[in-house]
Order: sequence, then structure tokens, then C-alpha cells
Amino acid sequence: MTETAQTTHFGTRTVPIGDKQDLVNDVFHKVARRYDLMNDLMSGGIHRLWKDQMVARLAPPRGGARPYRVLDMAGGTGDIAMRILDASHGFAQVTVSDINPDMLAVGAERARTWRYPSNVEFVEANAEELPFPDKSFDAYTIAFGIRNVPRIEKALAEAYRVLRRGGRLLVLEFSHVDVPGLDRLYDLFSDTLIPPMGKMVTGDAEPYRYLVESIRNFPDPERFAAMIAEAGFRRVTHTPMSGNIAALHGGWKV
Repeated sequence: MTETAQTTHFGTRTVPIGDKQDLVNDVFHKVARRYDLMNDLMSGGIHRLWKDQMVARLAPPRGGARPYRVLDMAGGTGDIAMRILDASHGFAQVTVSDINPDMLAVGAERARTWRYPSNVEFVEANAEELPFPDKSFDAYTIAFGIRNVPRIEKALAEAYRVLRRGGRLLVLEFSHVDVPGLDRLYDLFSDTLIPPMGKMVTGDAEPYRYLVESIRNFPDPERFAAMIAEAGFRRVTHTPMSGNIAALHGGWKV
């Protein structure tokens, strides 16, 4: 099947797979300046605790014989990078990569006020075709970004390629609520409150309708864990968070 004949989901729509990235880019162009504020409103601030847990699981070293290099993919606003730099006391070297220049601009602007601004760089790149050499990084992190990649398998293969042997993959992503009662409340909140909230904060509800649907269309934790293993990673795990509203996935390149 040719790429033009392949389709994927974009919210509730079915679109040619080659069109999805431009549609996703438009979403994040619209929300870049208010992205982290909306995350606070959408999650009641809990996303901050999830991200803290992700960096605690990474446990970046505070010293060593060579720099500890991290690629934070789809991390444009710098939320994860800042946490990694602080946790490592400035030992880590973080490359923040994102396909969306508007998100990167927000992160680069913020980084000027960070404690370790010289330890981070911002690189515009596609997760499916990374511009980095093989075995360049000790860790690859991505928070709430993998579900927006049109070809998730290609992104995971690229993550495997750029990691050194012994390198670690950590993926924080929304999941499928599995607590009876909470699942219905979560769906009600997602459908009736998040899009209007998005319109109030950013002036446009449509990007948040897409984000809600993208969560529903993302593979369940077991299937996504299998995709990570299929990319070559070993010791694959997934840890549910807050009733499985989100999950932290991990794997190692051994």
C-alpha cells in the first residue's frame, strides 16, 4: 500500500497518513503559548506530579566520567528538560527536540531564566526522522507527545537507534481509565469541559477536541508496551498513574 493510500486518525476524522503531521502542527501552533496552562486546567495540576515521577524514574546522575546526554522529544516548552537539569544538578546535557517551532520558541525563551541554561539546546526535528547520529544519547524521554506522531513505530525505531547501549526510553502518555465510575466521569469531563475550557483560554476549542480524541485513539498500555518491545527494547514496563489516566512506559536498549 502506498503512503498516499494509507490512512490514520486525526481526532474523529480519518485522514491520509501523510497529512496528519501538518494537522498536528497547526494544533500546536494555536496552543503553544498557553499549552502548559491548559495542561494545568485539564489535569488539575496533576500532570506536574506525573512529570516529576518520570524524572525520578530516570534518576539522571549528578556526575560521571562523561556527560549524561538526554533527548527530550516533543518537549518544546522545556517542562521535562528543566526537571532533568535540576535533578542532575546541571550535570545532564539535554537536547529538547520538537517538530513545532512555536513550541520550541516558548521553551528557548523560558530557558534563559533557568538555573542551567547552557546545558540545554533546542532542535527542530521530526520524531520519525531524527537528525542525530546513532548511539548519541543515554536517555530518550517523551511526555504526552508520542500519540501525536503519525507513525509511532518509526518514532520508536528512531529512539532505539539514537540511544547508546544501556540507554533508557521513558514515555509518559495519557492512557485508558480503568477505575469503574471514574471512567465515566473522565469521559464526561473530557467531552463537555475541556473544549470550552480550551476556547476560553486560547480562543479556539478545536485543538482540544483533537487532543481528547487523540487520547482515546492511542493504543492501550499492553499494546503500546508490545510496540516498544517490537522496536527492540527490553525490560519493558508500564506503570499506571491516577487510575490509569496516564501511564509511564519504559524500556532499555541492551
